[in-house]
Amino acid sequence: MSSQEIDVLVVGAGPAGATAARELARAGKRVRMIDRVPFPRNKPCGGGISMRVIPRFPYLADALLRIATHQLSRLYLEGPDGRYAIVTSDAPAALMIRRIEFDALLVALAQEAGAEFVSGFDVIQARQTDQAVEIVARDGRTFSAPLVVAADGVHSIVTRRLGMNRGWSADAVALDMMEETPRAQLRDVDPSTLWVAYGYQADSKYSNAERAETAENAMLSASAASAAFQRSAQGYAYIFPKRDHVNIGIGYVLSHFRQHVDAAPYELQRSFVAMLRDRGIVEGESVRDNFTPFIIPVGGPLRRPAIGRVLAVGDAGGFVNAFTAEGIFYAMVSGQLAARALVQSGGEPRAAGAVYRALIDHEIGIELRDSVLIQRYLFADHRRIAQVIDGARREPKMTRLILDLAMGRRSYRSVRRGLLARAPTLAWHFLWELVRKRR
Repeated sequence: MSSQEIDVLVVGAGPAGATAARELARAGKRVRMIDRVPFPRNKPCGGGISMRVIPRFPYLADALLRIATHQLSRLYLEGPDGRYAIVTSDAPAALMIRRIEFDALLVALAQEAGAEFVSGFDVIQARQTDQAVEIVARDGRTFSAPLVVAADGVHSIVTRRLGMNRGWSADAVALDMMEETPRAQLRDVDPSTLWVAYGYQADSKYSNAERAETAENAMLSASAASAAFQRSAQGYAYIFPKRDHVNIGIGYVLSHFRQHVDAAPYELQRSFVAMLRDRGIVEGESVRDNFTPFIIPVGGPLRRPAIGRVLAVGDAGGFVNAFTAEGIFYAMVSGQLAARALVQSGGEPRAAGAVYRALIDHEIGIELRDSVLIQRYLFADHRRIAQVIDGARREPKMTRLILDLAMGRRSYRSVRRGLLARAPTLAWHFLWELVRKRR
């Protein structure tokens, strides 16, 4: 397929790009998908997806049988002051995958639909003309297409070169420090539970008296937890069980990390794993070779995710939940919606951009904007996180709404109405933020 024969060039073959390429190919478009590296390739990521990805993308139900997955119905949620809640759903609410397998699967699905894949194309430049967009590789190769889907990640060359994103501020990204290690070396004691906590402080020490006698008691011990979590809600920590691996990590909004965290990233990770081991939550040692820090955009989607002949998707467009840091689901949704916009508009650039913005706004725009407000509101005061955790125990109807969203039983708009009706303080905060931004 020569450049002249391409209808759409997809830059980046992660979940957003591969989903867009598959959708376009199935619609009969001539698609070339390019990436810097061949697949399978490792991608630092927690690897958790809400189960609503299955009803949203039904073809995944059969496709996922090709790779190792792990489904979870139990969440352990802990706050900065040691309060905790255990939430159990009546069906799996979270899907755990390894990105090295999942991303390669999505690329294969796109190829099976008819998309072409070219690896080893390291993008360094993007130029937009009246007729096309030119993408230039480090080795001098150039691909040109009338339409481009920019799916080249948080450090997107395409969106920066074309002025769609002049760079994320330190308040708009999180630094996630994570390792994915085989269970033979580092094992989570309870692989049935997704473990999430807020406010981790790595230099806290435990006395022997604070250690629980059993793994179950350790996981539920608020007195031990209070020694390890500072009175700040700016960070998060997690354990994501996989079928044969475990992902363990810590994250901070980058501005907070730079101002308030003195330790080097791997020292934080090693201390965190040691704390978990002391509490009986994990067994084994952190493995330095499996550790990778990475950046997540958490400031909300770009104000202009479509300019001229280019539509930005996934991390390149900022499509990540600012509070949960989940990005895979939104990446896939944005990729599919970009493809649909290109098809529905007949390939006319201005119409495609307008359709894309409308589709995004309708399905995930409000949800992602709300997630930024939620993150800023809750992270501003550790007591608010504690209130949420208390509410998870005391307000089963609210918890049920959130679980229904995670499982794909309700839309975000429906869940939003229910939550704001039951949480008037949060509703007033949202209203104030919206009024303040319009001044």
